[in-house]
Amino acid sequence: RQQKWKSSVSTQARMPPCDFVPEKYKSHPYERMQKIREQNIAPSLRTYYRKPLLLHQGHMQWLFDHEGRRYLDLFAGIVTVSVGHCHPKVTMATQKQLARLWHTTNIYMYPAIHEYAEKLTSLFPDPLKVVYLTNSGSEANDLAMFMARLHTHNFDIIALRGGYHGGSPYTLGLTSLTPYKHGVANGFGCTTTMLPDVFRGPWGGSHCRDSPVQTVRKCSCTEGACLAKDQYIEQFKDTLNTSVPKTVAGFIAEPIQGVNGAVQYPRNFLKEAYQLIRERGGLCISDEVQTGFGRTGSHFWGFQTHGVVPDIVTLAKGIGNGFPMAAVVTTEEIASSLAQNLHFNTFGGNPLACVVGAAVLDAIEEDGLQKNSEVVGTYMLLELAQLRDEFEIVGDVRGKGLMIGVEMVTDKDSRRPLPAEEVSQIMEDCKDMGVLLGRGGLYSQTFRIKPPMCITKRDVDFSVEVFRTALQKHVERAA
Repeated sequence: RQQKWKSSVSTQARMPPCDFVPEKYKSHPYERMQKIREQNIAPSLRTYYRKPLLLHQGHMQWLFDHEGRRYLDLFAGIVTVSVGHCHPKVTMATQKQLARLWHTTNIYMYPAIHEYAEKLTSLFPDPLKVVYLTNSGSEANDLAMFMARLHTHNFDIIALRGGYHGGSPYTLGLTSLTPYKHGVANGFGCTTTMLPDVFRGPWGGSHCRDSPVQTVRKCSCTEGACLAKDQYIEQFKDTLNTSVPKTVAGFIAEPIQGVNGAVQYPRNFLKEAYQLIRERGGLCISDEVQTGFGRTGSHFWGFQTHGVVPDIVTLAKGIGNGFPMAAVVTTEEIASSLAQNLHFNTFGGNPLACVVGAAVLDAIEEDGLQKNSEVVGTYMLLELAQLRDEFEIVGDVRGKGLMIGVEMVTDKDSRRPLPAEEVSQIMEDCKDMGVLLGRGGLYSQTFRIKPPMCITKRDVDFSVEVFRTALQKHVERAA
């Protein structure tokens, strides 16, 4: 039987029932696992929480630790478990393929890669109909940079500050968050430009973003006009006129920034930025690693929410529900630039990965997960907005679908980030009550809520009540 456990923080929230019973944990004791981690696992791989969780099993939106405690997973393995932990359809498809054929590499033809390529590209508008399969998001963005440079015969690529596009030496030039920057040469030919953040940036107002929840900042814009967007576009033009050559290779942006805490740009910013880049011979790259596969609710891809069609799209994370796979989708013309010489990926598009990817697409459609993201995500955003109105330290609630950020501040007027140790304690309290959150932002001040897309309104009610209790605890401590 599942062990009953008592939280160190009392809450009125009742965890929704779950009829799944995890297997009994039979591996090493917790202390031995800690020892192994200290001695044999690279210290750069950090853990959350003072006493890190030892997770044992997962079922849809739930995770179970070694003692049988159940947690509502609102971070989904860093926005990766798209359809639910151990989703039966994906698990079954994977098991069947495991017994049939794991790997041959793509020097041969096999059904899975062709079936998947057709299925995936059918979800994209013309002319985005050619796919190159890789193993990770960093790899996909690496290849997108490479393709843009090869195709345009230009070198410079522009990215937004606060963006995360990978940790490989090549993509580190595009990633613009200090904690990920190592003191080695990187970023040759990469230029960052001002982030159009309508909450924390110099300009922003109360109608800027495509979200059910706007900032608390006031603005005097008339209908159809956005002063903040105009100012940020001026900054973008300034970068183009001062920091790069007259022609560029491209521009990369996430439709909503992920690691930086679900930061959204003013409406039409991306559309105008794309136009400016194309005037200078560059390609537009949409990093859909976190926003893709229906997570934003209203559309299947994040770029569609901005009314643009990129030249290259990169996919990872939710593409495989936790299986290591990724993809670059582009036009036939751009893809042909890579065919002048050999470019080979041993594991990219292997039979197993393609079967997993196809099963994930089926599950999204059959379970109605894009619609669920829209309905449950909007409900959650509006519930969290009430907490923003209730607590001075909740500075901003933002996002679209199940791509949500809650930015913590010392006070709403100054918008100063809440100190990291205080954010950590709130997160710790939520964990003790059975809810797992993510962290992000330049100062680690933003809670990232990006759960498996199968969560329910009942789960939202539970998690919001837990979060409210943790915030109340913080107010009591501060007093």
